[in-house]
Formats: sequence, C-alpha cells, structure tokens
Amino acid sequence: MNELTTTNGAAARASSRRGKQPGHATCDLSHVTVVIPAYNEEASLPLVLADLPPVGQVIVVDNASTDATAQVAARHGARVVREDARGYGSACLRGLAEIARQVNDGEGAPRVVVFLDADYSDHPDLLPELVAPLFAGQADFVLGSRLLGEREPGAMPPQSIYGNRLACFLMRWLFGARYTDLGPFRAIDYLALCRLGMTDLNFGWTVEMQIKAAGAHLRILEIPVPYRRRIGHSKISGTVSGTLQAGGKILYLIGKYGWQAWRAKLAARP
Repeated sequence: MNELTTTNGAAARASSRRGKQPGHATCDLSHVTVVIPAYNEEASLPLVLADLPPVGQVIVVDNASTDATAQVAARHGARVVREDARGYGSACLRGLAEIARQVNDGEGAPRVVVFLDADYSDHPDLLPELVAPLFAGQADFVLGSRLLGEREPGAMPPQSIYGNRLACFLMRWLFGARYTDLGPFRAIDYLALCRLGMTDLNFGWTVEMQIKAAGAHLRILEIPVPYRRRIGHSKISGTVSGTLQAGGKILYLIGKYGWQAWRAKLAARP
C-alpha cells in the first residue's frame, strides 16, 4: 500500500499566500470543481462561499434542507442541486452525478474535485494549498488533516479525536495506509475518483474513499489544516446517537474491506 506523506503546513500556507508553493506548479483553479454537501446551513454557507477562491465551479448539494440553504447558495453563484435522501454520502454522490451529467452534456470534466463542509469549520481560502500537489503531479489524493493542524478549542470533541485515531490505526494495521485523520476537506483527481467506485450513503463516505484510495495505489499526501468551531450544531458529533451511528458505520466499513482484503490474499496464495 501507499506510504502517506505530509508537508510542513506553516511553510506551505505562507507560500500559498504568495501564489505558489515550494516545488509546486502554479494552480489553474478553473479546472477545480468544489462539492459542498449542505443541510440547513444558511448561516454558515455564505461565509464558506465568500472565502473560496475563484474556481471552475462550486456545486452545493442541498440535502433536503428546511431553511434557505439553497437560496443562499444560488445568490452566491453556486450551482445548486437537491438530494432528498438524507446522508453525507448521498449528498456527495449527488454532486458527482451532477459532474457526470455535465461531462455527458459536453461541458468538460474537472481535473480535480474538492470536497468541503458547509459549516465553516474548515478554511476554504486554503484550497490552493490543498490542490497544488495534484497540479504539480505529486499526488492523486490530498487530505487535509485536522489532527496535524491547529485546532480551535472545542472544534473537535474528544470522541471525534479518539474515533479518528482509532480508525486511522485500524486502516494502517489492515491496509498499510498511514493516515492521521478522516478530515472532510480533501482534493482528488477526478478520473481517479471515478475509478474508486464510491457507494457509501452516509457516515462512511470519508473512510471508504481513504481505504479505496490506498487499495488503488493512489499517490496520497496529507497536509496539516487548521480547524475551527463550526457554526451551528453538529449533526454527528453533537449528539450521542449521531456519534454512535457514525462510529459504528466507520468501524463496520473498515472491517468489511479488511475482510475482503484478507480473503483476496488467501485466494492469491498458490
């Protein structure tokens, strides 16, 4: 499996503010599509969209919101699509389906897809830092690690920190994938993403992508990113039931793909 590498976050951030990173080519962000799943994020979404640098396209997936999320996104110039089936993975898959529709209609495929949460916990202005290694040909998948970066007090509750560490330990043990986080702020080569065959409809989306990326031998890079307290109440870590459901699904997927990998190794033995 791939060895995951990291970069010095402070140095990279300073360089990105000058427009380039050490050893990285200048990014053409017109070839980047950003997918933002959103459920009742009318308060935070304007801040996210305002901080994003100009990119080729922003797709906000309105995941059956009951507030003005869709209207806010449209006012800020995003392409809005609706997904009535609730779930983080469902919303991400709807965003990918919209990209595929555009490609089929001859609009052209993005080079890079970035996934970003709508709650303003991530720093959208750091998108150039996240995508630079892909444009430089140094990586196929770049993950922003909150556990390597600076976290605002209270941004990640203890159960989230320990849950992420457990999941990453299990992925290293079972798949040889050296991750430190399951962070939502991530960038991936579009064609490589299509080959992964993503399917999870809810809490397992991030870990599924990381397991499949390692199994596909993608070049994986992890960079530190800062993380702040989200605006509003977390639908996952903010409740006991959400935490248990997310944790259970993540552990289930790790076990499922670990079992499949073990069976494949047995089948390959002479």
